Amino acid sequence: MGQKRVALESLGCKLNYAETIQIEKEFRRRGFDVVSATDPADVVVINTCTVTRSADSDCRQFVRRALRNSPDAYVIVTGCYAQGKPEEVAQIEGVSLVLGSREKFHLFDYVDGFTKASGDLAANYHARVFAGPIEEAVEFGAADSAAEGSRTRAFLKIQDGCDFNCTYCTIPSVRGKSRSPSIASLVEEAKRIADRGFREIVLSGVNVGDFSVDGRHALLDLLMSLEKVEGISRLRVSSIEPNLLTKDLIDFVLGSGKFCNHFHIPLQSGVDELLRKMRRRYNTKQYQDTINYIHEVCPDAGIGADVIVGFPGETNEAFEQSYVFIERLPVTYLHVFTYSERDGTPAAGLQSHVDPRVRRKRSEILRMLSFRKRYEFNRRHVGKIASVLVEEEVKNGKVFGFSPNYIRVEMDAGTARFNEVTDVLINGVSDSTVIGQVI
Repeated sequence: MGQKRVALESLGCKLNYAETIQIEKEFRRRGFDVVSATDPADVVVINTCTVTRSADSDCRQFVRRALRNSPDAYVIVTGCYAQGKPEEVAQIEGVSLVLGSREKFHLFDYVDGFTKASGDLAANYHARVFAGPIEEAVEFGAADSAAEGSRTRAFLKIQDGCDFNCTYCTIPSVRGKSRSPSIASLVEEAKRIADRGFREIVLSGVNVGDFSVDGRHALLDLLMSLEKVEGISRLRVSSIEPNLLTKDLIDFVLGSGKFCNHFHIPLQSGVDELLRKMRRRYNTKQYQDTINYIHEVCPDAGIGADVIVGFPGETNEAFEQSYVFIERLPVTYLHVFTYSERDGTPAAGLQSHVDPRVRRKRSEILRMLSFRKRYEFNRRHVGKIASVLVEEEVKNGKVFGFSPNYIRVEMDAGTARFNEVTDVLINGVSDSTVIGQVI
């Protein structure tokens, strides 16, 4: 076959990123040269997201860009969009192969020599589609992002799928039921990540808090086991549902010598009526109690929250109520999502849809609140010493890294060592970072 070039694109969440890197590793093992998505390639793999309508259109955009760079490339589209609407994806001009959520972990079983149709055949070509029923997606599909030339932090997939069935969400229909691997297998993977020189591991999944062993929630057991892995300086838990974030978990993380004092806890709305319509499994009091407990135990903890604006029934009064609720919480930043109707979800059939222009305006208002909260949190750290993992990102003579509580720190490139945990004195604040001096 010779040395073929492959370019891979990951859209959406960190879990997709880890799975894309896993696919990349398999291409490397088979002798492919991995190139940038902007470079000419013989094969292009796009691992898609389908959380919003724009995520679907992003897939089309990346296919078009890939074919501009490499008109003869064999294009494979996989992931959540491919699972949810495989025939729609197959109609995108230039796509050769469509693989669903289960099939992507066995990509090489489905390719036909990476041979793209040409000439008269191309005019009537229909992409080959392999996307089985999501009920058959019971395999875990191990993945981590510790690849050649990668960064200092590795994302380790510890859980997949979701059983929660929130009314706005398509993930259960494209990822399947919640499932987890064994603790022993994850500990071994963490050891391999450490052996590759990575200093931080971020635990990722669709619903991380639902990690289970023998039918019982066992995330705390996993965290206790991973903390013992030598060679890893830091461990960080990605997004975790508030109803699954117990005080025992909080106390362990905040008392750990390795786990970061950083939590990302989806809220979605500060109005109980909307939370019920969303089928969320908590109310605003429970959420507030959790956030306040973290803040009381560790005032310097970084706390992020996801918020959806423009959900059906969100009146001006409801949005104002949600805004005030969030403003009073000691959260340090927000991830704001503009509600997007998804076919087949219960929310799409609800009444009282919010005008898209109003949704966008509300999104901007909350993003400004997030900016203010992050800035105020960062400013509180001026004069303090932060432990920063230096990442290889040089810009105008500066390098960047993150503190355990998820503050982005910039330092002079000449004073900081890549992939080292370094003590840094914070002496200033910019728009989105703090200015630090290595000590």
